[in-house]
Amino acid sequence: MNDTLVTVVGNVATNVEYRETPTGGVARFRFAVTARRYDRERSAWTDGPTSFYTVSAWRSLGANLAASVSVGEPLVVLGRLRVREEGTWEGQRRTFVDIDAVAAGHDLTRGTAAFRRPARRLPQAADGEKDTAQEAGAAAVAAEGQRERRAEEERQAEPELV
Repeated sequence: MNDTLVTVVGNVATNVEYRETPTGGVARFRFAVTARRYDRERSAWTDGPTSFYTVSAWRSLGANLAASVSVGEPLVVLGRLRVREEGTWEGQRRTFVDIDAVAAGHDLTRGTAAFRRPARRLPQAADGEKDTAQEAGAAAVAAEGQRERRAEEERQAEPELV
C-alpha cells in the first residue's frame, strides 16, 4: 500500500483522549497548523489559514503522548495522511483529514523538553496479577508528569517582570 507520509508542525488544539482497545491503546487529539508567511510590503510575518487534523497514535506512542502533551504545546508530528468523507443527517458530505502518527515530539525551536523513558513493563506474576512494583512505578511516573505539567502552567501564568 502506498501511504502518504506527512510531517506537520503546529499546536495541540484539544486535550489528548487516551483509551484502551483490544488491539492496544490509542490517543486522539486535534492538531492546529497555521502557515506563516513573510509579508514584504508590511515587513512583518502574517498568519495564513489554520488547518485542523485529528491525530491518532497507537500503542506506546499513544500512551507516551497522553502522558506528555497538553493543549497549546507545539509539536512535530510524522504520520500517514488519511482523507475521509462522511455524510451528515442533513445529507451534506463533509471531508475530514486525519493523521495516523508514526512519531511525534515537542517542537524544540519553540521551547525545551526533558526526555524520560517510561517505566519498563515487568512480566505478569504467575497468578495473573500485576506486579506491585510495576504499578508503583507507573503511578510515580504519572504523578511526576502531572507535577511537572502543573509547575509549567504556573510558570506560564506568572506575569513577566520587565
